[in-house]
Amino acid sequence: MSNLQQRILSGLVMAAAFLAAVVSGGWVFSALMALVSLVIWSEWTNIALPDADDRTRLIGFAAVALMAAAVIFLQGPMQLISVLIIFAAGIGLMLSWSGGGMSALGMVYAAGFFIAMSFLRNGAGEHDGLFAILYLCAAVWATDIGAYFAGRSIGGPKLAPAISPNKTISGALGGVICAMLAAGLIANAFAAPTLSNYIFLAAVLSAVSQGGDLFESWLKRQAGVKDSGIIIPGHGGIMDRVDGLVFAAISLSVVTALSSTLFA
Repeated sequence: MSNLQQRILSGLVMAAAFLAAVVSGGWVFSALMALVSLVIWSEWTNIALPDADDRTRLIGFAAVALMAAAVIFLQGPMQLISVLIIFAAGIGLMLSWSGGGMSALGMVYAAGFFIAMSFLRNGAGEHDGLFAILYLCAAVWATDIGAYFAGRSIGGPKLAPAISPNKTISGALGGVICAMLAAGLIANAFAAPTLSNYIFLAAVLSAVSQGGDLFESWLKRQAGVKDSGIIIPGHGGIMDRVDGLVFAAISLSVVTALSSTLFA
């Protein structure tokens, strides 16, 4: 099987599994996000903490697993309190006696992604949770597609040549425009009020997503690796596929928590 065929097949399988979990919501979605976050933590330690001991790795795995259990089996205030305590304890242990700043940052990256995605999908009602995830994914995926085609067709000055030589300013702008269009269509389909607010927010999420992409490129460049892993045939690692989504999901969850009307 050629690399292109592998990429297409892997992409279809991942998309089908993800969309099925999104539609199901509840523990199914949280369980899948927990699995993704566990792999993210594993890849983070391999890239950013190659000399980390088993204690550091175990703390990260245990924290994500315990948060997943809290989200799946607890309800109401106890769920939120438990998740926050586990998250804070994990970061505290990392900072105090296991790995330092990069391990704590990895916890924020991996566990923060799980918390954000679970909160967005399951924190509101069924309708609004589905809207939030589809809106988020539309903004991030349209950014990737728009940036790729705009960058290839228009070219021009590089966006961050020292970090990612292939990215261009035209591609970044194309990504923002496509994100606004795609997320705006999702918002309109869900009859969202004040459509202009969602279109503007999509532009912000697009910029944040591209920042996440650049961050992972920087991380891999520092480690001297091409891909974050080899778990996905033809694609590389999980982090290679969700780098922009991690930043955008965490940002959207914060905005949603601060707003009483965005996805409620």
